[in-house]
Amino acid sequence: MFALKHHILLGLLMALVLVTPAQAGEAEDLRQYVDENTQRLVEKLNEERGLYEEDPEAFYESMDQALADFVDFRRIAARVMGRYARQTTPEQRDEFVVAFKRSLFDSYAQALVNAEGFQIKVKEATINPQSDDRASVQMEVISASGNRYPVTYSMYKTGNGRWLMENVIVEGVNIGLAFRDRFSQEMEENRGQIQAVIDGWSDAAKSLNFDQKVDKS
Repeated sequence: MFALKHHILLGLLMALVLVTPAQAGEAEDLRQYVDENTQRLVEKLNEERGLYEEDPEAFYESMDQALADFVDFRRIAARVMGRYARQTTPEQRDEFVVAFKRSLFDSYAQALVNAEGFQIKVKEATINPQSDDRASVQMEVISASGNRYPVTYSMYKTGNGRWLMENVIVEGVNIGLAFRDRFSQEMEENRGQIQAVIDGWSDAAKSLNFDQKVDKS
């Protein structure tokens, strides 16, 4: 029993040592950074709800600009393509980044526009103790009816010290992995014709039905 307690205590002490004061301070800075960007995006979305119906292209452009300095769409798209990215030309990779961003907007925009009264609470950020250029940020999406949906942002720090989002986990579903699995499936169905997969990506992404996770009540 003493040995067991000793090992448990040792494990707790090691965990405390791994989270240095510098990391704790950076984690709080990251939490505030994500919170500021998230609340600004929610405010922008609320301001431009009518624009989605009036001029969808202008709405997409506005949202793209709002997210450009916070989300690394190119990095996410490359991971979605996975090993198939090596088979593409630079032009095809650029084309897929555009198609991928559009598929995200198509999947979520309508649901978010209709989900009036929702809030997002950014709870905490954790710096990876093994790699201080990686972090996760925990938050909750709270619907108007009070339902709560856990969301986790995966973040990485660039060479110039800026944090960018590289993946999202919604209610335990790894969105990046789900898209990657879908891309692989499309490659198999299209017999390795990557241009065909890129051209049809919008319809392929819709089949994932992520927008159903947004409570519209």
